[in-house]
Amino acid sequence: MIPEKELVAQLQNPKEKNAAFGQLVDAYQERLYWHIRKMVTTHENADDVLQNTFIRIYKSIQNFQEKSSLHTWMYRIAYNESIRFLDKNKKKDYDNID
Repeated sequence: MIPEKELVAQLQNPKEKNAAFGQLVDAYQERLYWHIRKMVTTHENADDVLQNTFIRIYKSIQNFQEKSSLHTWMYRIAYNESIRFLDKNKKKDYDNID
């Protein structure tokens, strides 16, 4: 894997973004999956949240300010996506009870 600063520079360069994003997914997919899986518990839900996480990372990479590591920033996005998913499903459960 290439150094983090170089990867971030490539991700923020429109000409290199897609290739760099493929490297990012390859490098972090499994770690982010298990981070999410601990929160949402099922494989199917973890896959959905992981996909949403990578979509959000792809759309937001231009806003990454390098105040933390890329790894930390992505884990925070994964955590927030997991919480959104759990909150959304909790509301569905309450709707079904009523």
